[in-house]
Amino acid sequence: MLALLYDIHGNLPALEAVLADAKDADGFVLGGDYATAGAWPKETVERLKQLENATWIRGNADRWLVDRHDAPAPMEAIAERTAELLGADLVKELSSLPESAELDGTLYCHASPRSDMETFLPRPDKRDEELLGGVEARRVVAGHIHVAFRRAGPGGIELLNPGSVGMPWDGDHRAAYAVIDDDHVEQRRVDYDWQTSVAAVRDWVGELPARRMELARFQVD
Repeated sequence: MLALLYDIHGNLPALEAVLADAKDADGFVLGGDYATAGAWPKETVERLKQLENATWIRGNADRWLVDRHDAPAPMEAIAERTAELLGADLVKELSSLPESAELDGTLYCHASPRSDMETFLPRPDKRDEELLGGVEARRVVAGHIHVAFRRAGPGGIELLNPGSVGMPWDGDHRAAYAVIDDDHVEQRRVDYDWQTSVAAVRDWVGELPARRMELARFQVD
């Protein structure tokens, strides 16, 4: 059984809850955005490094640790502070991760095969074919939007978003992840003390990420 953990964002309590729920997993795919905007950035990465048989890929927030040319203005200071807390060695490790990995006919990427920012939506979109760009895998797993879904894409390719472990944006505060067992896919939600994580992010990171966690939504206006 393979557990797919995406968009953890330095939320160690959520990660611990998911790992407890996924205790029977034989391996892990870690889909990027490990530390930025969370109250426990270094602790989260160090916990992930304890996992055996884990495949890591890079997310946009991991790239922003060193390259913030396309980061929204509110994220620039947060990414810079996260890099300071992680230290030079972990920043180099995370920012140097591969952008994708293929396992057993499934392609894993952070947002899409062509970009760590442009991604798939829960409903079919005219850009789907362009984002897949000649992919031959039977399934593509991507995160980035913090909303879990599973649907058919162009050419019969299955599109799977495991959701966000640390910062869901679908109105449900529970940590989200997915498991693949042979060819069976299960999307899971796990309760944890999200209020404590919100308070810690508000104290140590800032109001914007705290409010997004509090509402379980990207849009906070």
